[in-house]
Amino acid sequence: MAARAAEGALIAAGLEPAELDCIVGACGVMEQPIPGTAILVQERLGLGASGIPAFDINATCLGFVSALDLMGFAVAAGRFRRVLVVSSDIASAGLDWRAPEAAAIFGDGAAAAILAPSARGEGSALLAAAMESFGIEKDACVLAAGGTRVRPRDDLPSFLDDALFRMDGKAAFRAAQRYMPPFWHKLLAQAGVRTEDLALIIPHQASGSALHLIPRRLGVDAAKIFNVFAEVGNMIAASIPYALHRALAEGRIGRGDKVALIGTAAGISLGGVVLEL
Repeated sequence: MAARAAEGALIAAGLEPAELDCIVGACGVMEQPIPGTAILVQERLGLGASGIPAFDINATCLGFVSALDLMGFAVAAGRFRRVLVVSSDIASAGLDWRAPEAAAIFGDGAAAAILAPSARGEGSALLAAAMESFGIEKDACVLAAGGTRVRPRDDLPSFLDDALFRMDGKAAFRAAQRYMPPFWHKLLAQAGVRTEDLALIIPHQASGSALHLIPRRLGVDAAKIFNVFAEVGNMIAASIPYALHRALAEGRIGRGDKVALIGTAAGISLGGVVLEL
């Protein structure tokens, strides 16, 4: 899925794979721990012998937003000119259907984008980016296996059980509702924009209840919230870039518009960027 999304982004940008000079995997759950997803995408795009740097940035559901922030700095500094960022998650691979209230909200999907310097005379820019993490909430969303803490040779049944995603939905929801309003106002202040300046707000499609409460909690017009959750569910890191793609494809936003991408992730973390397209 990641490679197919990357191919679509290359076509949209009018680029050949060899014109990339960096590939970043920004998945919530990688295909495998070693090597990372970006390496696998590089090889799948026919670039396995190219030497193009490829590495992963993982911030669970905020992977794309974090990669956009960090790699935007790299592009602005001239370190890279064309960076492919890919988010691809198969949530269904690790759902625990003994807890259907959590498992039923997820979907599988992928999306990709290419970051490059704005052309002369274009106003496209990343106006602000921010992230906050609250480790005190670390137990709200957990996938324990896949690293070194839970080891299959020590206890295989426990390892298999810990390979399933666990979420305390109520705890995650309460944390997001508590931390998001002040974070949102700080992000807008950093960008120097008001809510009414935004053409659209594209949130992480975390859950139906979370999206329903965003307008009231953030004091924004419900019509400005882009919501595709009922169609595709929570696609983890692919959620925000997929929604951005849909908004562009449907003509909801276009060149020159100001757009906010915001969301929450395991941790609990909050992240957002404000873009001028």
